[in-house]
Amino acid sequence: MFSQGHGGANAYARVGVQTGVMGASPHRLVAMLYQGARQAIAQARMHLQQGNIPARGEAITKAINIIESGLQQSLNRDIGGDIAARLDALYTYMSHRLLEANVRQSEEVLVEIDGLLATLEEAWMAIAPDAAKMAAA
Repeated sequence: MFSQGHGGANAYARVGVQTGVMGASPHRLVAMLYQGARQAIAQARMHLQQGNIPARGEAITKAINIIESGLQQSLNRDIGGDIAARLDALYTYMSHRLLEANVRQSEEVLVEIDGLLATLEEAWMAIAPDAAKMAAA
């Protein structure tokens, strides 16, 4: 994100993210995962347009890791039932499509997955008041 000459700025950005994560509710953490995955896809699109293959691959890998190790792993399959199962399948689909986007250099696929994540993020944010009430109870 920053050049090596901006080590201080890079460290400051990391501290900001770490502080945000440490003080975040579980609901906010999932929202941050959606935002992080979408940001990685935006970076992948930029690198694709610029022809920067290594950076594109790194950004797509980051998005896949957020989806698989963050969003997918946070699913509670015991309590979530059918919704959790469907989200699990959707996250698997997204990961496979992102791999395909990288191999085929497809901006169209990146846009598709960003759209899916945006829809999920919007729905997730819509339940924020209910999540806050449940956490307070």
